Amino acid sequence: MHISELMTQNDLFFSLEFFPPKDRAAWPGFFEQVKKLKILNPLFVSVTYGAGGSTQAYTLEIVSRLKKDYGLEPMAHLTCIGASSGSISSFLDRLHQAGIENVLALRGDPPQGQKEFVPDSTEFRYASDLVQFIRKNYPHFCLGVAGYPEGHSEAASMEEDLGFLKFKLDAGGDFVITQLFFDNNLYFDFVARARKLGIDKPIIPGILPIMNLKVIKRIVSLCGATIPEEYLQSLEDAQKKHGDEGVKSLGIEYAREQVKDLLRRGAPGIHLYTLNKADACLKIVKSLH
Repeated sequence: MHISELMTQNDLFFSLEFFPPKDRAAWPGFFEQVKKLKILNPLFVSVTYGAGGSTQAYTLEIVSRLKKDYGLEPMAHLTCIGASSGSISSFLDRLHQAGIENVLALRGDPPQGQKEFVPDSTEFRYASDLVQFIRKNYPHFCLGVAGYPEGHSEAASMEEDLGFLKFKLDAGGDFVITQLFFDNNLYFDFVARARKLGIDKPIIPGILPIMNLKVIKRIVSLCGATIPEEYLQSLEDAQKKHGDEGVKSLGIEYAREQVKDLLRRGAPGIHLYTLNKADACLKIVKSLH
């Protein structure tokens, strides 16, 4: 079923993001995490794939299993990295054959070690190119796109970036999932500016519980998100006093309070970046009931 339709039937929802383990030997453990999280009854689950489509075949197999074996509504990520009309069509054809109806259209990040994004072709340089191609050739798919509460790191301004978001949605995007953020005011300001520009489609906040200080510093350095200074200092203090477990405990508590505040202030739902870790997500969601 289309995610856009599911959202109209639910006043409040959670969705989850997974990434395919590169080593198939890790798949049993991965699906064990999925099994644990199924109890949350997520509205949908999204599945990434690696740079250059390195795990694209895994993404296809995993979204198929999530739908067939676990009864979940999956959304496959699709990027411009290494893309051609032939490869994109082949992937979408196989998704359709597997009964998958939802795609998250993204430009994608530069490969590791490469600072700037260099398009592989003139055909697919931006996420909007993917959106236009899919909407024209595969109109039966529901399309999600990414939004950046702090602006895309490569955009000249936040206004320009918001204009690009509107362009993606006008081209056929059905809803927005935001990049991670740690200050809820950034999200609500982003939504207000989007509405003022005429964007009326759902904007789902993406939340990442911090569980490792080194990992989150690397993530924010890549995506351009910021950690509030006071929160970062608390994380560093927790690391010194209690190690990784201290960071994890504080990160889960912070994410829990973020989620509570977002829902209280009117967010339509929450998209949790799971990092394939069930326990943290379970603690966050179960505390709300």
